[in-house]
Amino acid sequence: MGPLKRYLPKSLFGRSLLIFVVPVAVMQGLIAWAFFEQHWETVTQRLSEGVAGDVAMMTELFEQGGENDQVFEDLANAAYRNMQLSVDFREGELLPTSRRSSFFRTLDRTLRRSLTASLDNDIWFDTTRYPAYVDIRVQTETGVLRFIAVRERVFATTGHIFLLWLFGATALLSLVSVIFIRNQVKPIRRLSEAATLFGRGQDADGFKPAGAREVREAAHAFIDMRQRITRHLEQRTSLLAGVSHDLRTPLTRLKLQLAMMPGGQEREDAQKDLAEMEHMLEEYLAFARGQVSEETVEADISALVEEQVEAARRSDPDIALSADPGIHANVRPGVLKRGIGNLIANACAYGSKCEVSVRSGHRRLEIIVDDNGPGIPAAQREEAFKPFSRLDEARNMNREGVGLGLAIARDVARGHGGEVELGDSPLGGLRAVMRLPLAQQTADG
Repeated sequence: MGPLKRYLPKSLFGRSLLIFVVPVAVMQGLIAWAFFEQHWETVTQRLSEGVAGDVAMMTELFEQGGENDQVFEDLANAAYRNMQLSVDFREGELLPTSRRSSFFRTLDRTLRRSLTASLDNDIWFDTTRYPAYVDIRVQTETGVLRFIAVRERVFATTGHIFLLWLFGATALLSLVSVIFIRNQVKPIRRLSEAATLFGRGQDADGFKPAGAREVREAAHAFIDMRQRITRHLEQRTSLLAGVSHDLRTPLTRLKLQLAMMPGGQEREDAQKDLAEMEHMLEEYLAFARGQVSEETVEADISALVEEQVEAARRSDPDIALSADPGIHANVRPGVLKRGIGNLIANACAYGSKCEVSVRSGHRRLEIIVDDNGPGIPAAQREEAFKPFSRLDEARNMNREGVGLGLAIARDVARGHGGEVELGDSPLGGLRAVMRLPLAQQTADG
């Protein structure tokens, strides 16, 4: 079954259709075989034997005295009247050397077997030249006897009608099955699309449970799960926002108290600690906020990346930008800018040179950020994406932060149906690649 599996359909529609088609095809094949083997071929054999007997009798009568014109004419009239055989004598001729085979070779085999069993003379016949007749020729000592027999007397002509009904019914049943299976698969496809959109943080407008009972139950379970996850995200954001708000008040009071204290090294150190605590709170809130509140719109990604690069150039002017124009995608702009900004800030923090490029391919776009910093060893790159991870031996997302930058960037990319991957940069440092799906109209060109 292993080698065969690669050729089997991968979709539910294809497999459901295969489940119907294979048994029907086997059943129809067995029915056709039984019909032709047990009925049609037997009837054809009897008809061929009857015609072969008539041809043998007329040939024997001719050889016994039918060469006389009057006698031959009487024999021919009797054969046509009683046997539906047209008889013609061609003096001095020989049998043709070429043969034309019927599409149904069983017809030729059956007729040849019957004629050979009934006649000692050489024979030749053609079942293809005339649609309603069969041409049979017998070699005699003085020439060739030619018989034109009605086709219905030689073969059972109802076989093609049976096949027509058989395959016609199969085609009709298959068409009904295709329509039925397609209607059953459609709700499953809609459920899959709704789950995909929800995974990207988008709402599936108009999604309603439909289809078979099991599919409806799965759809209701998905809706309940979506509501629970949405409530959880909202509660998480509200909780972090409340904690952040509550902590800002004592931080503000501490700032005021420090501002009133006399200057000195201890005051400066305390102010730095407060600034770091405030920055950590912002990062926690940004990570918790995620992508709950922002709506998805079609945006110009090149312009969005350029905006983030210009913002980063205010503190680090050595940033190069290369972007293909007119690249659009369905995104949440504010969330995506946060993810791109984290990647650019990471590159600027650990390298003296940064290059940002935007490329589009088949239904995908890439936002590439290169730097010339120390990079991250391949074995630690996946670790760098974990929230609050600090890679002390190499580098972390943000020296002043808590290790959430790359985690947020990957979360943003996956929320849009994409991914963030780390690799080696041509500049000698780290390369971060964010891949996102393009908007449908742009991808289709």
